[in-house]
Amino acid sequence: MIAEVNGVRLFYEQYGSGSPLILVHGNGEDHTIFDEAVEMLSCRFTCYAVDSRGHGRSVYRGAFHYRDMAADYLAFMEALDLSDVTFLGFSDGGIIGLLAASQTDRISNLITCGANTSPQGVKNGFRLTISLVNRIKKDPLFDLMLTEPDISAEELGRIRARTLVLAGSRDLVKESDTKFIATRIPGAKFRILKGEGHGSYVVYSEKIAKLVLDFMRS
Repeated sequence: MIAEVNGVRLFYEQYGSGSPLILVHGNGEDHTIFDEAVEMLSCRFTCYAVDSRGHGRSVYRGAFHYRDMAADYLAFMEALDLSDVTFLGFSDGGIIGLLAASQTDRISNLITCGANTSPQGVKNGFRLTISLVNRIKKDPLFDLMLTEPDISAEELGRIRARTLVLAGSRDLVKESDTKFIATRIPGAKFRILKGEGHGSYVVYSEKIAKLVLDFMRS
């Protein structure tokens, strides 16, 4: 399916029935990373697995900015008239979720996995590797990771969605930044998953589905 928003054609797949769940992947990925999770979640939700602009089948050529991508999802929810949304975002998808949830009451539940609030929120070794590779590759998606996001405590404080902030104990994101997100969002729950990396519990994994369902039951 295609949703035309902000001059971008966003490709998405829709599965299941129930209240809406939007699933948003990370940098350089597409909606298929959630295939295993959707199999479980579609019994509880109407799942919208979306390719962000310039990813998968959502064609876009130009500079990338997280605030533009958050605006895409705000427009997506409006175009499909979605309310009482559960928003699940991994990595860049989590960043997008934080920005979107700070601007709308359409999102009732927010789950972020491995999100960061600034480039300095990512561990130094990873950031250095991306910087060195990008000197040769010149990838606009790498530029995005190196220069953004810039999410403030004030923005996090505006989020009214019931929120679960997740990260792995071996994540690429600094635990201090994950804790910053959780402590600045009113009433947010926070969990570091022992033994998990940045995406090991999300990408092609049922683990994230179980975490979402547990959170919704709590």
